[in-house]
Amino acid sequence: MKSDFSLRQLHTEQPNPAARNLDQKSSLEIARLINAEDATVARSVSRALPQIARAIDFIVAALRRGGRLIYVGAGTSGRIAVLDAAEIEPTFNFRRVQFIIAGGNKAIASASEISEDNTAAGRKDMSRRRPTKKDVVLGIATSGRTPFTVAAIAEARRRGARTIALTCNPDSPLEHAAHHAIFVEVGPEVLTGSSRMKAGTAHKMVLNMISTATMTRLGYVYGNLMVNVEPKNSKLADRAIRILEQATGTDGASAQRALKASRNRTPVALVMLAAGVNRSEAAVALKKFGGNVRQAVATARQNSRTK
Repeated sequence: MKSDFSLRQLHTEQPNPAARNLDQKSSLEIARLINAEDATVARSVSRALPQIARAIDFIVAALRRGGRLIYVGAGTSGRIAVLDAAEIEPTFNFRRVQFIIAGGNKAIASASEISEDNTAAGRKDMSRRRPTKKDVVLGIATSGRTPFTVAAIAEARRRGARTIALTCNPDSPLEHAAHHAIFVEVGPEVLTGSSRMKAGTAHKMVLNMISTATMTRLGYVYGNLMVNVEPKNSKLADRAIRILEQATGTDGASAQRALKASRNRTPVALVMLAAGVNRSEAAVALKKFGGNVRQAVATARQNSRTK
């Protein structure tokens, strides 16, 4: 870990020349400037795609062997991690993506930035999760130097977990603490040092990629449909029916009947419709392949033909 890795050296802490007179600009000028800077983020993320893909492969392998993906961060980075983790269950009906945020759950909605410097808390909070070699822990910090996150990643690695760093500054302490690093160079912010802006956008984009690609690789997506969605309300029930229609070419009434027969389990209903099998056979096929819908459909269809 570099001892001279100070804030004043970081790319993300430098003044942005294009925004030098920000406080003298009109509302439209400010909006245009922020929009122009935001437009550079996707290009920055694209340069990190090989690193992102490798991280996805690590996570897929871990989840296939029953492990967890645990995000850890502080401040803005922690809140973005919380958002992505919280969206996994309603989107994919998957419960092994977790988060740790400096300051605990109260830091989600209120300022707790003093917690960022607490290395002991980083180690303690990670220890409570008891990470093992089955798990992957992904630490997020724009600076790459947040003491809480660096300590948490170091503790996870000490316990045998695969660790990943997501930063916007190169050669950072967090990068050195982790097995693998994703570096997205976003440069100086319009509002100097405000990492909730371009850096935050970059983190959200990367986590979107990682979680969506991981769930897709695990088979919880069929085509580009979120076939693991749980129909817990009227909107989701309607979405589940439309998914079944689109995935199998059936009509709405048949999709509704299949969903009811599946006991409101969308992937089971899909396998039933696509393979022409009953609920029990569909459930067995899904269990055999760890919830991978496409593999379950292929096997159930083949078994149905050989009867």
